Amino acid sequence: MGSWLRLAGYAERLNAAMGRVTAWLTLLMVGLGALNAIVRYLGRFTGENLSSNAYIELQWYMFSAVFLLGAGDALREDAHVRVDVLYSRFSAKWRDIIDLAGTLIFLLPFSGFAIIVSWPAIRNSWAVLESSPDPGGLPRYPIKMLIPVCFALLILQGLAHALRVALRLSGRLPRESS
Repeated sequence: MGSWLRLAGYAERLNAAMGRVTAWLTLLMVGLGALNAIVRYLGRFTGENLSSNAYIELQWYMFSAVFLLGAGDALREDAHVRVDVLYSRFSAKWRDIIDLAGTLIFLLPFSGFAIIVSWPAIRNSWAVLESSPDPGGLPRYPIKMLIPVCFALLILQGLAHALRVALRLSGRLPRESS
């Protein structure tokens, strides 16, 4: 049990680190968005195009990275979306059963499926070094790699979560330790 909990701890620390990265990335993304708005506004007065497609696309890429890299941390923090109207009325044991079933039946298979289905498009994007069709746009192939990274992080966090829930249900892990 101890080595499995250590592995779960590694997955949780990795996703917590991704959460910190996404927090900083969010700040940078907001700053870039403000800069984009300011230079577009200033461009009207100067008659020059001070903005670029690269800045706009970089902001989109940052948003994608925040969403994709933060998903595992959201699961770790129990900040993901669920229908709490019913869930909150159940006992702690039934919530654990629902969490374990949802993780094993939905989260893990869907995440594996997402990696498998997205891989050919990502591989093709890298093969042709796909770039934006817009003038001055950014390469697209690096950002596409975040798709399988996101789902791999979700799988790791899902496995850690399932292990802790299963140990709680079996009585081998106290509820306050989760």
